[in-house]
Amino acid sequence: MSSPPLPRRTLVTRAAALSTVPALGALAGPLAPPVSGATTTRSGGVTTHEISLGGQRLARSGTGRWATGRLDTATYRMLALTWSGAAPGLRVRTRSGGRWSSWQALRVLHDGPDAGSGEDKGRRGTDPLWLPEADGVEVLVVGRRPSDLRLVLIHAEQRAQDARVRPSLPGARAAAKDEPTDEPTGEPTDEPAEEGDATARRPSRSPRPRLLSRSDWGADDSWRDGKPVMCRTIHQVHVHHTASGNDYSRGDVPALIRSMYRYHTQSLGWSDIGYNFLVDKFGRTWVGRAGGPGRPVRGAHTLGFNNTSMGVAVIGNLETTGVTSKTVTALVKLAAWKLDKYRRRPSGKVRVYCTGSDKYRRGWVKLRVIDGHRDTNDTACPGQSLYAKLPAIRRRTRKRAKKYGGTG
Repeated sequence: MSSPPLPRRTLVTRAAALSTVPALGALAGPLAPPVSGATTTRSGGVTTHEISLGGQRLARSGTGRWATGRLDTATYRMLALTWSGAAPGLRVRTRSGGRWSSWQALRVLHDGPDAGSGEDKGRRGTDPLWLPEADGVEVLVVGRRPSDLRLVLIHAEQRAQDARVRPSLPGARAAAKDEPTDEPTGEPTDEPAEEGDATARRPSRSPRPRLLSRSDWGADDSWRDGKPVMCRTIHQVHVHHTASGNDYSRGDVPALIRSMYRYHTQSLGWSDIGYNFLVDKFGRTWVGRAGGPGRPVRGAHTLGFNNTSMGVAVIGNLETTGVTSKTVTALVKLAAWKLDKYRRRPSGKVRVYCTGSDKYRRGWVKLRVIDGHRDTNDTACPGQSLYAKLPAIRRRTRKRAKKYGGTG
């Protein structure tokens, strides 16, 4: 029997509170002095500024509201907020080219490692926001003031090769490009064995798609913590969007992924970037977490369900923006290749064990083999536009698997 869903949190109420905040424009006073006391680190061409918003920096601005005022900052392209404890309502506006943007809500990040995985450091954060180069920010908090609120600003320098990367050709040499030099270790889990878990992995009959490697996007392996951990099997493909914004070019993507990798590992404390793969709006598929794209690497993408799944994130916010046909095709090719290794039926359902999420208690749950993040967690991810494409993605993945003699 499936575990009963937990009650949904008051996300809609919180969003409504943000949307009805009166006189947001009244918060726009004169520019504050340049931010002091920031912790700045630079590694692998990526500069991170973490600024504590405790004390006087976050001042009361009405009942249940706190604001920073306008802050001058160093140049950045990715912005996020992190904290400890319950999630607040958060809005930001930013300055690019001397102009201030309108206010926009930041969503709570529902990706993450499972409890007991060793990756969960207890720090929470927002989905990161990708912007044109910015040098100012204003933060508004509505509701409970969070403990240890920090502003994270990241700037990844573009490399000359970022605009020239090309997917590698399928084949043994390309597949080995991201294989680790040390054999990854599996870790014991508290997940009960399900019938079929012992099914041997086989070479996929569906062709391996063209992939861009970790070295293509410029991963600095010194940011990783420990060896990759392998899942016992793969039951599902969880589809996400990064919710980071859609205004990016081909040449931006490597820097965007480097910035996200830095945020996941250094600001949230995860062992690596959370996703196994990322797909951009141009239809390119990027290897995310280390350990080898052909292996069942455990990610930190779907709280409570990471132990038997693969996570792929489409770069962008797909709530109202349409999904490109190239992106859909890339998802189909990736899912067909990965699922056929484990004889999973792309259009079917599977019984999986949840280790505890913000939607399901610990226990058995029956879910689709290809599902959206909202099916497992209390989130709008992967956005309504992408979620609406999942039935077609399942059908096309099944058709592709059968075309090559795989499990359909």
